[in-house]
Amino acid sequence: MPRKQRRQPLERISAAFNNPHRNRPGNTVARKGFHVQQTSQQSSNASTATISKAGGDDLEKADLNSVYATLKTSTKGLSKTEAANRLQKYGRNAITEKEESALRKFLRFFWGPIPWMIEAAALLSALIGHWADFAIISLLLLYNAIAGFWQERKASNALAALKAGMAPKAEVLRDGEFTTIDAAEVVPGDIVRIKLGQVVPADVRFVGGDSISIDQAALTGESLPVNKKIGDLGYSGSIAKRGEMTAVVIGTGRNTFFGRTAKLVAGAGRGPSHSQKAVTQIGDFLIALCLFLALFLVGSELYRDIVIAKDWHWSDVLDILRLVLVLLIASIPVAMPSVMTVTNALGALTLSKKKAIVSRLEAIEELAGVDILCSDKTGTLTKNQLTLHDPQLFAAEDKATLIQAAALASEPDSDDPIDKAVFAGLGDKKVLDTYRADKFTPFDPVSKRTQAQVTDSSGKTLLFSKGAPQAIAALCKLSGDAADKADACVSDLAARGLRALGVARSEDQGHSWSFLGILSLEDPPRDDSRQTITRARDHGLQVKMITGDDVAIGKEIASQVGIGTNIRAAGDLFSKNQDMNHLPARVVDCVETADGFGRVFPEHKYAIVKALQGRGHQVAMTGDGVNDAPALKQADCGIAVSGATDAARAAAAIILTAPGLSTVIDAIDEARKIFERIINYVLFRVSMTLDIMVVVVFATVFFGFPPLTPIMIVLIALLDDVPIMTIAYDNTLVPSKPVHWQMRQLLLGASIIGLFSIAQSLGLLLIGMEWLGNPQWQSWIPLSKDQIQTVVFLQIVAGGHLLLFVVRARGAFFSRPWPASRLFGAIVGTQVLTVLMCGFGWLVPAIPWAIIGLVWLYMIAWMFILDLVKRILYRHQQKSTYARGEKS
Repeated sequence: MPRKQRRQPLERISAAFNNPHRNRPGNTVARKGFHVQQTSQQSSNASTATISKAGGDDLEKADLNSVYATLKTSTKGLSKTEAANRLQKYGRNAITEKEESALRKFLRFFWGPIPWMIEAAALLSALIGHWADFAIISLLLLYNAIAGFWQERKASNALAALKAGMAPKAEVLRDGEFTTIDAAEVVPGDIVRIKLGQVVPADVRFVGGDSISIDQAALTGESLPVNKKIGDLGYSGSIAKRGEMTAVVIGTGRNTFFGRTAKLVAGAGRGPSHSQKAVTQIGDFLIALCLFLALFLVGSELYRDIVIAKDWHWSDVLDILRLVLVLLIASIPVAMPSVMTVTNALGALTLSKKKAIVSRLEAIEELAGVDILCSDKTGTLTKNQLTLHDPQLFAAEDKATLIQAAALASEPDSDDPIDKAVFAGLGDKKVLDTYRADKFTPFDPVSKRTQAQVTDSSGKTLLFSKGAPQAIAALCKLSGDAADKADACVSDLAARGLRALGVARSEDQGHSWSFLGILSLEDPPRDDSRQTITRARDHGLQVKMITGDDVAIGKEIASQVGIGTNIRAAGDLFSKNQDMNHLPARVVDCVETADGFGRVFPEHKYAIVKALQGRGHQVAMTGDGVNDAPALKQADCGIAVSGATDAARAAAAIILTAPGLSTVIDAIDEARKIFERIINYVLFRVSMTLDIMVVVVFATVFFGFPPLTPIMIVLIALLDDVPIMTIAYDNTLVPSKPVHWQMRQLLLGASIIGLFSIAQSLGLLLIGMEWLGNPQWQSWIPLSKDQIQTVVFLQIVAGGHLLLFVVRARGAFFSRPWPASRLFGAIVGTQVLTVLMCGFGWLVPAIPWAIIGLVWLYMIAWMFILDLVKRILYRHQQKSTYARGEKS
């Protein structure tokens, strides 16, 4: 309840005990700005929305007579004929969505800059009859598509999980008799009966029965079941934990709290991930460069044939296509998607050992760049287990007597969290064996207390009661100093966000009652929560608490774990009809500066994440319930915590199997390592691609022959990229701050290193051309043009791997952390294979062993030059990595 509405302390703690804000009407989700696939079901439910207004009164707020009148029903329910008509008119009580075919999803992986380049190379290979090249390139293209499709296929569908959460059956009153039907056939105006353990089939208003306790934690985030009475609202998908009541259905399908949450899930999502955007930008950069060089190459060839030689024939088109094919293959980072997928997949395997299951691979890179972590409270920062706090004694002789009396006023073997906490606080449970339970009255939302009648060992009858302090104080007719003391105790507990429980005893059949004292209950922080928050700050993360509980409770926990005390009530920031996609600047300012939020509903969580993303933050969101699903899907990295519902798991990108936030911080460490490895690979791959493209064009135009054959370029792709997939195991330093894709700096750095790599390759090519024309050198070791191609091939393969050793280190290439044994072994094995290929002439013209030795000496010398260039470049960029710092 907003603080501006002042109450007396006993009233406030009674409100906290019963938490009326949980039942507050008008919790409808703002629909403006959210878009979902229009279906016939949705169209039908639009009619349901129309019926939910009566003379301007929302059915969630209107008195029950108005509800009956608007829905044209009564306590006698509907006839089967009328129910069938309404089912036809309003549609089924289910969530439906349009499914995209598996084929369409698979074909999407053949669309984009890098797939286009690979497809063009494959097509050109087929046109000129290079079938070996066509087969290899096509297999790589197919592998990339299958790997991406498989990972997407593994990810659960959030809407499907939400749909599965709907109640499968419902008891409805039709033609004067209760019958069991499929919940999907429930219509507005139906009278339904809800019993212990049943799922509420639709949004309802309770109209009959004594009371019922509803667990709606998965929907609203509240940590305790909510007690309902006649007139109260019940949400579709919540579960009856105690009692039985009848209710009238006021909303079905998408026109329920549950359904509107599904709408939010359907409309949530940022679009392409940062890594997908990065790959697209890399592809665009390489395509632009390839087109420029291709035009230059084709123009040069046409100029030579038409203007200079004046002897051009259509048969020359085939030769030009061969040249363009060589350039096109050279320009494609063919295995880049595969290497990134494998690196992420191996990283996901590592994360699984840290109790974090990755359902969307791109989430690993997103997690590495997260700078704000929005954390649920219950079960994540706290133990999700109510415990007794320091009691305040009144008539009770001691603490043990007070707790014993509360236990006698509780139901044995109850699932109620408060009863569990009371029994757990007993020092000796055997003391209860000296009493015989005669009668027990469960908690009643009207009286706000429980009551038990017992007989002690002497045969004396005693009554015990526990409940809201206001109710217990009134029962005991508390006044004077005792009333003032209770008032002060309640005020203190309310300020600290603790729940209070009054306890009373009667020894005269209830004619008079003794106020024994007040028990306080809390859901204490996890033992590691404060340490984890400190670690998060050390990692450059800001942590915000988001909870469905009251602000006072959230503020107390946030203070204990070190988050801060600036906890805002979500209802004070977000109005009911506000467009959550376009919040006012003042609201976004509050969201950005607050330490957390209380009394939060699904649309609020979604809006908080959306607002932070609008300010350029990468946001991770933890949650476990249906109410968290929209925000989990919208977040850059949605994290379903241990024990989450199916809907939360489906919407999340990472699923934790261990409780607490510490696993998230461990996952961030691993994600940043993985991101560093990918950045190292991209820097290496783009530099080498520039090297190959420019050398191919330069040699073709100025020396009149291609320095590499198509099969050599394909071999380079295989020899360079396949072993370098082991970069997923490489040793890297963990960045202390969030890391991001900075494409401008990354491409600039790759281009500079690429220019020096080009100088290395062209230098060797010039030496080779000089060798061809130098009789003295030819007399020492004769070389042909074909062998010069092998020399260039050896230099690019071996030099590329040496370049990886250079770019993977932030300091000197020989400094720690050294390459992982798997990466080092894979590269050494590749180098041995390449040397043997060149020495024995496997797939390439053989060259003398002496030339192989000279080429290696040349590359080692250049390795030190490139390392110096890299260090100067890093120093110029303030010793930061290409992936660190402000986002571009």
